[in-house]
Amino acid sequence: MERLAQNFSKYFRVGLAVTRQQQRYAYAIRYQVYAAELGWEPLNDSHLEFDECDDYSIHCLLEHKRSGEIAGCVRLVIPPLDKPDKKLPCQLHKIPMDKEQQLRFSAEEVGEISRLAVPSSFRRRAKEAGKPFILEDHNSTSIYTEEERRNFPNISIGLYLAAIAMVDLRELDRALVVMEPRLQRVLHRYGLFFHQISETFDLRGKRALFELPRNELTINMDLPLLELYRHIRRDLASQWQGGQSESINNHESL
Repeated sequence: MERLAQNFSKYFRVGLAVTRQQQRYAYAIRYQVYAAELGWEPLNDSHLEFDECDDYSIHCLLEHKRSGEIAGCVRLVIPPLDKPDKKLPCQLHKIPMDKEQQLRFSAEEVGEISRLAVPSSFRRRAKEAGKPFILEDHNSTSIYTEEERRNFPNISIGLYLAAIAMVDLRELDRALVVMEPRLQRVLHRYGLFFHQISETFDLRGKRALFELPRNELTINMDLPLLELYRHIRRDLASQWQGGQSESINNHESL
């Protein structure tokens, strides 16, 4: 993880998707991954994947600087406390949890990290097809160098850190996420100590509900990851305070 923040900032930037057009980029990536590729959601004519939780979510996009392409998205779902009909994704999926947990979620302001998606072009290895991977527009500037591809594994961790930064900026009590226990172990090695708070259940594989209290967001991060987190948080804080997404303004045309 040497020079993690430096390498990340060289190739990527995180932006808030605050306009409807920007959010449609997230919906399009989610459709590509969750519907067209994985088959977890139904295909549709709009080629967008969205649900009721998007209306009360903070959406983040990660941009590949050189090409201007969107390399990933994530949302933080925050149900308003004064609107009990607005649910977290884990509640809508009726994930089993004890009554104490349910009461806590109704009394606290929590956010659930959800719908993290990375397009296949930013996940594939260069040798898988025997040629450089490019995005759908076949623009030559979208051909990724070997050095860029070596940094593609940082995309997912960058998106997780973006969501966690918004938990901090919104001063929420805790972050929730549904994921596979093996992914939790990977994040644990990065210094993100999510605690399992539900039994393991079957939802497109073995998964569980995890939480990360706000007072533990960064305490277990090693220095390289903490530097990356601070870099992402600074970028998002300037956009959050300014009320607009400066880093993805070039994607307004969709």
